[in-house]
Amino acid sequence: MAGHSQFKNIMHRKGRVDAVRSKLFGKLAREITVAAKLGMPDPAMNARLRAAIVAARAENVPKDNIERAIKKASGADGENYEEIRYEGYGPGGAALIVEAQTDNRNRTASDVRSAFTKSGGSLAETGAVAFMFDHVGLVEFAPEVGDADAVLEAAIEAGADDVRSSEDGHEIVCEQTAYGEVSKALEARFGEPRRTALIWKAQNTIDVDDETGEKLLRLVEVIEDQDDVQNVFVNFALSPELMARLADQ
Repeated sequence: MAGHSQFKNIMHRKGRVDAVRSKLFGKLAREITVAAKLGMPDPAMNARLRAAIVAARAENVPKDNIERAIKKASGADGENYEEIRYEGYGPGGAALIVEAQTDNRNRTASDVRSAFTKSGGSLAETGAVAFMFDHVGLVEFAPEVGDADAVLEAAIEAGADDVRSSEDGHEIVCEQTAYGEVSKALEARFGEPRRTALIWKAQNTIDVDDETGEKLLRLVEVIEDQDDVQNVFVNFALSPELMARLADQ
């Protein structure tokens, strides 16, 4: 878990400098629309929608954009997005799970396959790597919301399964079925979280050398750059030296 979060933080920092903001805003808005369409349009009654709004706010998506995305879910002429999961391998045998939302399955499959191939990876059959991951709920808070003991106590009371606290913040993990209740209870205690999401958490991570690690990061970047891709989850851990070097770039 820790290795994945740390390298994602590196990717996010780079993304804020390099990524085209309209593409990122578009992906966040799409998730809001899909979440609102699949459940209630009220974030208080829809954990997934609430998580999508938190993610949008974290990237400074304007309030009007968020409200427009929610309203779009009730429109009869709105796009109908299908959620698809892809699985594959990267350099060094690392496993990847890719979540996409698309209105054209053939286009997205072609784009994702091409992204894997051009970056030294290979797309596999559905189920090929999912058994190496657990589908769980994640709630993250900034470190200043409380000390490790206070967060641990609150997480246990809320029904969470695991808590990891560090100088970077607090990560609370729970069963997928308890995600809505746990996130709502913790939000009532500590305020709006930094992030909430359903994620694929690797059961075990593999260590890779720095050369392979850089290739894997490029693979993840190429996949995430696809318009229909929402999330990428991995099971590899980068060395502290490589993460430090990338964080300084």
